[in-house]
This record gives sequence, C-alpha cells and structure tokens, in this order.
Amino acid sequence: MSQWLVLAIAMAAACGVVLAITVLKQRRIGEDDDPSETPDVIEYMTMMVGVVYAIVLGLAIAGVWEARGTAEDTVRTEAQALHEISERARVFTPPVRDQIRTDVDRYVTYVVQKEWPVMAERGEVTARGTELLAKVRADVTDHRARDSFEEQSYQPLTDQVAVADGARNARADAAGSTLPSVVWFGLITGAAVTVGLIFTLQIRRSGKELLMAGLFSALIAFLLFLVWDLDAPFSRGLAAGVDSFTALFPHAG
Repeated sequence: MSQWLVLAIAMAAACGVVLAITVLKQRRIGEDDDPSETPDVIEYMTMMVGVVYAIVLGLAIAGVWEARGTAEDTVRTEAQALHEISERARVFTPPVRDQIRTDVDRYVTYVVQKEWPVMAERGEVTARGTELLAKVRADVTDHRARDSFEEQSYQPLTDQVAVADGARNARADAAGSTLPSVVWFGLITGAAVTVGLIFTLQIRRSGKELLMAGLFSALIAFLLFLVWDLDAPFSRGLAAGVDSFTALFPHAG
C-alpha cells in the first residue's frame, strides 16, 4: 500500500468521523437551543489552523536551511581534502607528485566547469567526475613508498582521499530535492486552507481589512517560495556555489 493511499484513507477517515459526530449531535439538539450562547467555532478553528500551519512551515524552513548549510559544509570539506592531497604530494618524487597534482586539478576543473551545471539542472553528479576522482585515488594508493618519510605521509594522503570521496558522495545525496512530495502536499494544502479560512470570517471591504488579508496571503506565498528556493541546495537562487573550490584552486574557475 502506497503512502499516498494511506494518507488519503487517513484524511477521509478523519473527515468522516468529524462529520458523522456533527450530524449525530445536530439531530439531538432541541428546539429551544440558542446558538448565540455558544462561542464562534470558526474563530477558534482559524486560530488553531494558523498556529499549526505556522509551526509546520517554520519546521520546513528550518529543515531546508539546515540542509543548505550542510551542503555548503560538504563542498568545503571536499575542496579542502583535495587541496591537502595536492599539497602533501610534495613528499613524493617529482613524477608522482606532478601526476597527483595534475589529476587533482583536472578533477576540480571538471567539477567547477562541467559537473556543477549538470548537478544544478538534473540533481545528480556525473560518472565522469567519479572516474576522475578514482584516478586521483589510484595515483595515491598505487604508489610504493621509497623510504620511511614517504611511508609516514602515505596514510594521511589516503585518509584525505577517503574524505574527498565521502564528501563527494554526500554532495551527490544532497544534489536533489530535500523535502519529499508528501511534505509539499501538506504545505500547499495547509496554505490553501489557512488562506481560505479568511473568507469564513466577516471581512468587510474596508481598506485595513483588505490590506491585512492581502499581506497575509502574500506572506504565505513568500514563505512557500523561500522553502522551494532552499529545497535544492545546489540550484535555484540561494544555491551553494563553487566558491570553496575556486578559493583553493583559482585556475579551476
């Protein structure tokens, strides 16, 4: 059973129970009942829905903002690890050192110029980038140390390769949308219900009331746009960029 079917059944069951209780209660009301003596339920419902939706929307904004911050940290970690590989390779012989640095530069240049636009558009990394990083790993792991000094430098280099590979995998996982579709369904439905409840109140055509209703609707639309803009950490307006790579590898830009 899919999650959408479970959601539809749960929503239909909740609505059915509430409507059934209301109808049964309405049949038991006597003729002498005075509705004016009871509080206005619509006002309480409007307030409650607004509070619940504000909490859900706030959690969504906090979630996508945290995901964007994590994505930036991931890019920074990957760039720093590659920079450490390039710098620490100086302990090896010139041919090995130059080969490692050349492959690191080739990988960084490809990520900045080729892979990043693809990742922003499709939400995934490329196989070519994976191959280039594997070449860097092979350069480090296949080298046989000549002396104890190279042996002491070998393990830190392999550790940095592992850090770069792990950061790349984390970047690949964060390249797509952060929020699942069921959360978007709840956000959009909640916005429609929250704004729709405005029309159940006795809003007159005064300038103040129309202004407040318009500003409230615009605020909801802005917050939803903000969530959508932050939902993809590597694309759209407030996306994480390649600054961490270009700062350490200026030639890659």
